[in-house]
Amino acid sequence: MSRNIMILPGDGIGPEIVREACRVLEAVNDSFDLKLNFVDELIGGASIDVYGEPLTDAAVERARECDAILLGAVGGPKWDTIDRAIRPERGLLKIRSSLELYANLRPALLYPQLVDASSLKPEVVSGLDILIVRELTGGIYFGEPRGIRTLENGEREGYNTYKYSESEIERIGRTAFEMARKRNKKVCSVDKANVLEATILWREVMDRLAPEYPDVALSHMYVDNAAMQLVRAPKQFDVLVTGNMFGDILSDAAAMLTGSIGMLPSASLNKHGRGMYEPCHGSAPDIAGQGIANPLATILSASMMLRYSLGETAAADAIETAVGEVLDQGLRTADIYTSGTEKVGTVQMGDAVLAAL
Repeated sequence: MSRNIMILPGDGIGPEIVREACRVLEAVNDSFDLKLNFVDELIGGASIDVYGEPLTDAAVERARECDAILLGAVGGPKWDTIDRAIRPERGLLKIRSSLELYANLRPALLYPQLVDASSLKPEVVSGLDILIVRELTGGIYFGEPRGIRTLENGEREGYNTYKYSESEIERIGRTAFEMARKRNKKVCSVDKANVLEATILWREVMDRLAPEYPDVALSHMYVDNAAMQLVRAPKQFDVLVTGNMFGDILSDAAAMLTGSIGMLPSASLNKHGRGMYEPCHGSAPDIAGQGIANPLATILSASMMLRYSLGETAAADAIETAVGEVLDQGLRTADIYTSGTEKVGTVQMGDAVLAAL
């Protein structure tokens, strides 16, 4: 039986990096007889330019029929001045909420070949392997009411609502505990329970879940301290679980520990294990079209897709091994280039991964 994979290249460097990931998927599709069928759609600014909205309802319905989604990136200055309700990023939020992709998995794994590319000392980051589990469909990004209003004195005020229900916290908490069981059996729950009631509840629910996972050690940390600890002693962490906004910030900070955000994949899963896979970085419009973007995060996102949504462990292992071999060869895109290595472009990096496969 064939399995449908939706391809959403998006904006900026999205089409360039997704193209390389699709070449890799096509290669393993043939060699492992995966029976993958690729379905192309538009999202973000690319969709706005054609349809006048960042993601059509028709595209969402097609996505529901697919087994997984591979996304590039959305957004860019071209669309910064349009109505906020139809900006490219709204398409990303729409597909996350429509498909209930509540669990965002963001690994921060430092390849030993890239230890010199990290901004921190080698002894601080060598061996780094963290998984950030970010709640993706709740919190302040989706809370209502929200908006900009004019007060009685004529001053304008922006406001947002930060809220989480017990069920939302419980399902992301269970995801974190289950992931930790497959790793080093430690979960650190990040909140701001000293000032935010929503995260007081978050902490209470996490404590309530903990006895169901006696083999996993649960700890708590305020988000400001967690940010500091990520750059002070990041290897103390195994699995970090947190809400939407905190996870957005901490995962990008963790990304730089690995040398480049261009190396980090991510998965956004629903309760059925179906998901959307994308690199952690953005659309990088400043380098779009120059052929210098790093495709490895997108290629590794494709590997995560094979592993988590399709259960194709051997094909996923093959891709990850190929990426490691390419780094062993000293090939680097501009974002991870250091003295003594060979700088290559987007397509050349894709060629090298294919050759390693």
